[in-house]
Amino acid sequence: MTITADHRHTYADLPQLMELMTGDEKHGPAATSTLDALWVLYDRVLRVTPERMDDPGRDRFLLSKGHGPMAYYAVLAAKGFLPAAWLPGFGGYDSPLGHHPDRVLVPGAEIGSGSLGHGLPIAVGTALGLRAQGLDDPSVWVMVGDAELDEGSNHEAIAFAGPAGLDRLHTVVIDNSSARHARPGGIAARFEVAGWSAATVDGRDHEALHAAFTAAHPGRPRVVVARVEPKNP
Repeated sequence: MTITADHRHTYADLPQLMELMTGDEKHGPAATSTLDALWVLYDRVLRVTPERMDDPGRDRFLLSKGHGPMAYYAVLAAKGFLPAAWLPGFGGYDSPLGHHPDRVLVPGAEIGSGSLGHGLPIAVGTALGLRAQGLDDPSVWVMVGDAELDEGSNHEAIAFAGPAGLDRLHTVVIDNSSARHARPGGIAARFEVAGWSAATVDGRDHEALHAAFTAAHPGRPRVVVARVEPKNP
């Protein structure tokens, strides 16, 4: 595979792009669990491009599941947000690609992330801010891990967003069975009881992910639970 700064890659290139990132503390399962959902979002759903990173009308994607960001970096490289030539330096002292994304260093990153439990509350605030500015078209997407739902800050955000009718807010929960606490009825039910529209799908099935991501949900925020193989089978 030839690596150039302006080359656009396909889904088939993603494993090779991820293999370019070496070093310790890679959080491999955390990264690979997100790969398919990230690709479907950036390839077919999100209205944001490298040329529109500063456009007020762009969709916002917030990676709350910021540990193990190799899949995120690979997808950003595949879509031209950052040069694929940056990937081999992942985690290095002089590399912009740290073990947790930094929004001032990584082109296309909306937030710095890594401390679990922050992304969903930030996404709620972002959706409220866009509404207050009269920007009703952009969608806000946030990706969280199932273990993040152990953090109480997320449940405050879930409880607020439903009654507030934040229908431009979308949450993708990557469920790799790493949460410590069970949810009666499953993860989707936790959101539904707070007034969210919800779906649970195979997190490796691109068509199922796309259908769930693009389903209508008037007047309600949307959550898609993407189930993948368990982190610790």
